[in-house]
Amino acid sequence: MYQHRDWQGALLDFPVNKVVCVGSNYADHIKEMGSATPSEPVLFIKPETALCDIHQPIVIPTGLGEVHHEIELAVLIGLPLKQADDDRVARSIAGYGVALDLTLRDLQATFKKAGQPWEKAKGFDGSCPISGFIPVAEFGNAQQARLTLKINGDVRQQGSTQNMISPIVPLIAYMSRFFTLRPGDIILTGTPQGVGKLSSGDQLEVLLNDLAIKTRII
Repeated sequence: MYQHRDWQGALLDFPVNKVVCVGSNYADHIKEMGSATPSEPVLFIKPETALCDIHQPIVIPTGLGEVHHEIELAVLIGLPLKQADDDRVARSIAGYGVALDLTLRDLQATFKKAGQPWEKAKGFDGSCPISGFIPVAEFGNAQQARLTLKINGDVRQQGSTQNMISPIVPLIAYMSRFFTLRPGDIILTGTPQGVGKLSSGDQLEVLLNDLAIKTRII
């Protein structure tokens, strides 16, 4: 069962709750998906059952079409947030990590075309492999973090959080207008370009700045 940990693997004293995500938060990803730039952040939620440890082999669904990778900066919430301003949000962030927002892309395309919700494509069990968290005081400027995903040695995704359309703190403040955020909640902040298919046997290297995690798809 998933539990929050720090980057070194020690348990953190936060409950495991929901994951609040934003779609279409990098212009280059919007372009590659053929989407329009939204006037406001596009939000969706993954349940706690979506969370799993990225260090462990990642199990992807079979028989449901292509499963795509989306590397994202993850934010761990440490204080309750409701209708929060930017200052309150900044003081509420407990740490930063890196996650994969796994997506059943064929299903998502079907749901989009029909105007239906995405939950089955985004919130399935194990759809959010995630690292441990680095404390805010040790992380540096989260709005200049580098994200890199290598698959079988090839760079597939690479980007910087400085290119977000909605920056981290205002984004979380916006989320708190709709969803009360509680300690232990996780925020996923969007993915840069380069999303694509995962296959069983793929060897992954996930990098947050210069920190690397190796994992694999089974």
